Amino acid sequence: MSLRFRQLQAFHAIVETGTVTGAAEQLGISQPGISNLLSQLERQTRLKLFERSKGRLLPTPEAGVLFQEVDTVVRGLDHVAQAVLDLQNTQAGQLQVASQHALSFGFMPKIIARFAQDRPDMSISFQSQYSTKIQEWVLSGLFEIGISEMPLIYDALDFHTVHVETLLALPEDSPLARYDVLTPELLEEEPFIVMGPDHMTHRRTREVFHNAGIPLRTRVHTHLFKNVLSFVQEGMGVAILDPFSLQFDSGGGFVTRRFRPTVLMDLAVITSRARPMSALGRQFLELLLEELRPYEVPPRAKM
Repeated sequence: MSLRFRQLQAFHAIVETGTVTGAAEQLGISQPGISNLLSQLERQTRLKLFERSKGRLLPTPEAGVLFQEVDTVVRGLDHVAQAVLDLQNTQAGQLQVASQHALSFGFMPKIIARFAQDRPDMSISFQSQYSTKIQEWVLSGLFEIGISEMPLIYDALDFHTVHVETLLALPEDSPLARYDVLTPELLEEEPFIVMGPDHMTHRRTREVFHNAGIPLRTRVHTHLFKNVLSFVQEGMGVAILDPFSLQFDSGGGFVTRRFRPTVLMDLAVITSRARPMSALGRQFLELLLEELRPYEVPPRAKM
């Protein structure tokens, strides 16, 4: 027996509404069309499915049994249709984003929350990790979008580079806070809290001090910008830090000043060249790049 889904859908609608008219309105087809589908179903099943009573169609016991089976199928397909519509409207689906640590404590959650505000059925997968791991995740398809520090170690990644200016963070009671701009000469006696020796901000800070002929006094080495800032807040020294960690920290206990010569941090927003992006991912990528634009150093300032 080959039953057509449209027949089952018409039967389901009649049981739910109690009339051919109601079923026709629910499915958006004519009343004769509904009656014809019901007749076909009764002929094929050789079952009497409804009795007429005062203008309504009352399901027979056989119809009651059949409805229990049909209900799961019809509602399941309705859910599929709604899922397709949600995906077309980018209201559902999964947002998969990974970020290096500096952006993960405030900047990224804020953007993701705004993006999710009118997408209540969207699921979100967000992780923070070291940049090399993020590149691996995006390359393997585990995450669709990543924010990584440069350099990129894989050729199969598409990327948008973002160069941001770091700032100098000082304990809030530091006498150096009276300066608007600080230089290696003014910081000659100050202990520094720094990232690991291979991190670009550490390398570039060492280079600036070396070029000025002034030794860089490092007191604490650590591996996260969040940790670096915590040591500054405890009064243990000063630090070159990214603007994201500074802007989204609400703990207080520090002030920021410009540092010259400028120390840049190079970021890349990455996607896989081997995999097409989802419509949801493309929309989020557009928002992310727009939100990063104010942090971008103008070309002349990079020189």
